[in-house]
Amino acid sequence: MGLEVYRSLDDAIKGCFNEDAKITRDPRIMHGGISSTAVLELTCGRVFVKFNSPENSAFFDAEEEGIAAIESTNTVKTPKLYCKGYDSATSSSFIMMELIERGRENSDTWTVFGREFADMHLADTSSFVPAGTYGFIHDNFIGATKQINTPNDSWIEFFRQCRLEPQLEMACHSLSSSEIRTAQKLLDRLDELLEEPEHPSLLHGDMWGGNHLVGSNGKAVLIDPAAYVGHAEADIAMTHMFSPMPYGFYRGYHEIIPESAGYRDRQDLYNLYHYLNHFNLFGGGYLMSAMRIIRHYA
Repeated sequence: MGLEVYRSLDDAIKGCFNEDAKITRDPRIMHGGISSTAVLELTCGRVFVKFNSPENSAFFDAEEEGIAAIESTNTVKTPKLYCKGYDSATSSSFIMMELIERGRENSDTWTVFGREFADMHLADTSSFVPAGTYGFIHDNFIGATKQINTPNDSWIEFFRQCRLEPQLEMACHSLSSSEIRTAQKLLDRLDELLEEPEHPSLLHGDMWGGNHLVGSNGKAVLIDPAAYVGHAEADIAMTHMFSPMPYGFYRGYHEIIPESAGYRDRQDLYNLYHYLNHFNLFGGGYLMSAMRIIRHYA
């Protein structure tokens, strides 16, 4: 890990900026589902900080690793990371990064973002896993759920063993015997339903609409990755899970990476992983959506 680790937020501010830097007003803490956040007003500018319990500092190690991986492709912008650490005054772990000042999209925002996202998917992945394999440097998180990234030579086996099986195991207490059998039928059919990609791609991994911003210059910025190396289709599928990206994004993306034959038939199967994870995190109707997909493909 490359970030400096500090033992207090005050030390972090001084160490990242200068000895005279300090917070000029009490921050407003926003409590989220996983981490709390705050914009810190400093004598030298503004920064964005995420907080969690000391026991959950691994969330920020994983975030650092994911952002560093995307940044290394020199494609899509990510926030600059300053440091991380522990703050005894608030009994919390934290990660400090550039504040992305929100801006307005322009006529090129989404097309350019789509092209950049495709370029990320075409970038070399051998820094993250052995060449030609799928997984990541370490396990990380999808939301607050541990995401298993054990490298595998086969994308289909990786998706079965490291994506669907762990989520189904967590959800099995809520499934009937019949539903468990149907899910197993689906797992057994994955070789018929999915295909191996032409090459592994670095994925953002959690590409719903809340994990990108438009900055003050009209450029899109990726945040909150659950990065790993997989099939590019899995990232694109998630952009359709709740509401699609603007049309320009797909136009720009498919200028670089044409849509594969049969992708639309696989889209919901990729998103099964995320529906199961949402159920395991939040409960509710996500299980109905997951079972609809399982029955369709089984």
